[in-house]
Amino acid sequence: MDFASPMLAAAVASGALVGLLLTVFGGGGSVLATPLLLYFVGVRDPHVAIGTSAAAVAVNAMTGLAAQAKAGRVKWPCALTFGAAGLAGALAGSSLAKVINGERLILFFALAMATVAVSMLRPARSQGDPSVRLNSRLALRLAPVGLLVGSAAGFFGIGGGFLIAPGLMAATGMTLANAAASSLVSVVLFGGATAANYAASGLVDWPIFLALVAGGAAGTVIGVPAARALASRAQVARRLFALMILLTAAYVAWRAMT
Repeated sequence: MDFASPMLAAAVASGALVGLLLTVFGGGGSVLATPLLLYFVGVRDPHVAIGTSAAAVAVNAMTGLAAQAKAGRVKWPCALTFGAAGLAGALAGSSLAKVINGERLILFFALAMATVAVSMLRPARSQGDPSVRLNSRLALRLAPVGLLVGSAAGFFGIGGGFLIAPGLMAATGMTLANAAASSLVSVVLFGGATAANYAASGLVDWPIFLALVAGGAAGTVIGVPAARALASRAQVARRLFALMILLTAAYVAWRAMT
């Protein structure tokens, strides 16, 4: 594979940005992966862009998850309960998305991104509880939210971290730092399920996938110290996360409509 070719070089750069944002914010990378493939790398088919980005985001999220787990930020019982509940939803959502017009799907994606970004810009009621522990009450709240988020992640062809982190915070009251780290468990599961569904239909570009993964590894290395620095600035991280999503949503909507 020739990484010097313009398309693959752009995919490596995109992967680096995806890996960086996944490590720092949990869901930022998965939100940007499909738009980067469409408008920067030059993938023409939105469905191929979705399938390829889902596969790469799932692999890159595993690297980020390992770093966050080593730092002790992942709330494993909560994360696994949320992710397991969303797997069926991810498969159902991605199956539906494959039969919908690609440009229309991208426009829906942009609208969903904007809604989540606006909700995250509202002032948080508290910094969250860093000592959250899974119990039966929290499990009953996590499972339905996980199923809904998994369906949305599969439908829009993303890991779903931009929905997972707020979902975890709403269901459990954990901190943003814990939610961003724990969201990577579901990003891996939802992205993997979506990618497998698209790959079964021949909608994954494997050379671009490998380029994204290679760039993502470098981005993750850069993102680890940035994530550590933002862990003590929950409100700042939350606002940066939301603004990034909102700006991306505006650009994606404009491109989809034009």
